[in-house]
Amino acid sequence: MCRIAGTPPRILPPLALMLLAALQQAPIKATCEEMLCKMGFPEDVHSAVVSRSVHGGQPLLNVRFQSCDENRKIYFGSSEPEDFRVGEDGVVYAERSFQLSAEPTEFVVSAQDKETQEEWQMKVKLTPEPAFTGASEKDQKKIEDIIFPWQQYKDSSHLKRQKRDWVIPPINLPENSRGPFPQELVRIRSDRDKSLSLRYSVTGPGADQPPTGIFIINPISGQLSVTKPLDREQIASFHLRAHAVDVNGNQVENPIDIVINVIDMNDNRPEFLHQVWNGTVPEGSKPGTYVMTVTAIDADDPNAQNGMLRYRILSQAPSSPSPNMFTINNETGDIITVAAGLDREKVQQYTLIIQATDMEGNPTYGLSNTATAVITVTDVNDNPPEFTAMTFYGEVPENRVDVIVANLTVTDKDQPHTPAWNARYQMTGGDPTGQFTILTDPNSNDGLVTVVKPIDFETNRMFVLTVAAENQVPLAKGIQHPPQSTATVSITVIDVNESPYFVPNPKLVRQEEGLLAGSMLTTFTARDPDRYMQQTSLRYSKLSDPANWLKIDPVNGQITTTAVLDRESIYVQNNMYNATFLASDNGIPPMSGTGTLQIYLLDINDNAPQVNPKEATTCETLQPNAINITAVDPDIDPNAGPFAFELPDSPPSIKRNWTIVRISGDHAQLSLRIRFLEAGIYDVPIVITDSGNPHASSTSVLKVKVCQCDINGDCTDVDRIVGAGLGTGAIIAILLCIIILLILVLMFVVWMKRRDKERQAKQLLIDPEDDVRDNILKYDEEGGGEEDQDYDLSQLQQPDTIEPDAIKPVGIRRLDERPIHAEPQYPVRSAAPHPGDIGDFINEGLKAADNDPTAPPYDSLLVFDYEGSGSTAGSLSSLNSSSSGGEQDYDYLNDWGPRFKKLADMYGGGDD
Repeated sequence: MCRIAGTPPRILPPLALMLLAALQQAPIKATCEEMLCKMGFPEDVHSAVVSRSVHGGQPLLNVRFQSCDENRKIYFGSSEPEDFRVGEDGVVYAERSFQLSAEPTEFVVSAQDKETQEEWQMKVKLTPEPAFTGASEKDQKKIEDIIFPWQQYKDSSHLKRQKRDWVIPPINLPENSRGPFPQELVRIRSDRDKSLSLRYSVTGPGADQPPTGIFIINPISGQLSVTKPLDREQIASFHLRAHAVDVNGNQVENPIDIVINVIDMNDNRPEFLHQVWNGTVPEGSKPGTYVMTVTAIDADDPNAQNGMLRYRILSQAPSSPSPNMFTINNETGDIITVAAGLDREKVQQYTLIIQATDMEGNPTYGLSNTATAVITVTDVNDNPPEFTAMTFYGEVPENRVDVIVANLTVTDKDQPHTPAWNARYQMTGGDPTGQFTILTDPNSNDGLVTVVKPIDFETNRMFVLTVAAENQVPLAKGIQHPPQSTATVSITVIDVNESPYFVPNPKLVRQEEGLLAGSMLTTFTARDPDRYMQQTSLRYSKLSDPANWLKIDPVNGQITTTAVLDRESIYVQNNMYNATFLASDNGIPPMSGTGTLQIYLLDINDNAPQVNPKEATTCETLQPNAINITAVDPDIDPNAGPFAFELPDSPPSIKRNWTIVRISGDHAQLSLRIRFLEAGIYDVPIVITDSGNPHASSTSVLKVKVCQCDINGDCTDVDRIVGAGLGTGAIIAILLCIIILLILVLMFVVWMKRRDKERQAKQLLIDPEDDVRDNILKYDEEGGGEEDQDYDLSQLQQPDTIEPDAIKPVGIRRLDERPIHAEPQYPVRSAAPHPGDIGDFINEGLKAADNDPTAPPYDSLLVFDYEGSGSTAGSLSSLNSSSSGGEQDYDYLNDWGPRFKKLADMYGGGDD
């Protein structure tokens, strides 16, 4: 399909399409392409209407350039590069913000092919849009159509869309529009809607993104509308993107960007940043003196008339000496003086009412607001400070600093605590070395003469200073007073007792170590700066001697040693030993000074090297697991390494089993010489010799632990595991913890058993069949005897009269016996036949208790309340201890079990 000279495309009949497809003739195709494509701009002059206010970076329009060969690279340019810039896609942007004049703005856009140097030009004319007057919909221009851009390819005979960016000129929409809504803006249309059924949509903030629903589009007609009034102060512009798809949702056009600018309306009053503005102006200021600046802001567009403010003064109070003492710059808000005669003593403050009006101050259409400007007239320096005396006196002890020695008083008639009243003092003579300074008391305005450097009485006994006073600000012009006042300060220095000082301090002495005790080291003396005081000589004493190596003569300061100097001592750091001494005088009060003696100890070869580490581990077999050892020597070079390592000749087994090889000046390797050495601990002596002159050597014993190793060369015995895992101290700690834990468990078990025994001692757990006790009863009165009590005496009846066990319920206890535990906890003992004698009855009960595992571990003492009228068991007097024990035979007690054996021995005369 061919488009001829800008005519709209036509839909060829199907027969024509079939003919074109069948012919495929190159001459006809080339002719068609030439008819469809014309290189260059489609028009010589392009006119566009834009908003009056242009912002920097704002896209203005798109210049359409027809390129017949998409492989050609076209570069665009502007004849006004400082105002307009053309992008690679043909979009014209504003380089800066400015206002368009009423007349059209013209500039030239050029396009150039860098390879062929071919160039095309087009004139662009920008016309500012007319101001919005609120005309009715009938008076407005017809709704503009925005058509998706298109471009044809040369690789086929029909038109195809080219994917390229396209910028539509912004749509200008005034804020606060009264509608009616929805209000139509533009119509989005694709030239393919004649052959296809298309659907249109818009996306972006204001459409489908917050704030949503402001702009809507008719999906069929492409009519874009706004649904409510806009507010430029909230959102100044909207950037939307229009889409065109077919009924299946397939994109048929590249999306185009639509920019909607909200045109500002004068709907905001100016607002001052502060309701009350405070400013100052010196008295006697000349006309034109700047006072202050008031500022108001307007939420409307500052680049349009709606936001352009103008200021003016509505009133001035008081109106003396003139009703127009000030004026204001109507654009900047600067307030300046316009009349002379400002006098603080007459008028100290002025109050101005300031008005700000937008629309460039138009009183008819502009909106206004007011604020108050308070202007304070400040004092000027028309009176200099004057000293109250010509000479001031003071004294200061020597060596004192930060001491006030004199107060300088002045008078000033200006307003207190202002720059015109505040005094500044300076030294004009008598202090060449800067010993003094003068500070100003902010409350009294006095000058405080202060010592800032120590003064030596032996050098200066008196100072005569010359000082001057002036204000912080210079005197006003025309004042007939001298600008400053001068006075003299006489200062006397008082002699005091000063501390003696050592010379030099610190004192450095170089000495070889090993100096014997009692040797004279050096003399360390001090000086007394007091030349005019009667004092005796100084006395010396030791203040600090960490190793207690030195002593000092108290009279002449001679220092001697009290011990051997050792460079390897812990008190020596970097070969330096420091000691501090004290020198004292007998002045009033006594003074003292300290001095430091630094002894630099030179090394001698007084230490033999030792082996490190002291213990090592290796395998039984000859494997490449040599023991690395290091020689350690407290001495330093040249009395240290390199070291010589060797094994002693005695005992012979050392060299037979071991060999040593030096690998560096300080390191060596010890390894097995033989193929196998039985596991165990071996002491290997190693002779190490240093490089000193003369040499020093020692024999160090290396304790080597030989162990069984796995294939990786790691020890597998217990010692290796202990050595690799836990140390001896850790193992001992673990064992102690285990022992303490066992003791605690044992103590807990013993405590529990003792507690159970005490509980069982209080509660006699006797089976009901064997328990013949009655409760001990306490009577308040004797009564009539035992027979008048209601007791259950069935337990003391003759056994043959007792109810047989066959008819006695199992587990039945006496009614007067308190149950100790629930019945199921104790099994019922087997019923044994009751003997006729009470002794046999007791004997059988003891045997049953001995054989019963549930019986308590003690015998029960049974108390009988009633014996009955008679008994077939006979008398029990043989058990009474009050009878003659010598005549009684107690051997039968041995038959009652081990519990009565002790009783039989006691009463029967046994050995035990």
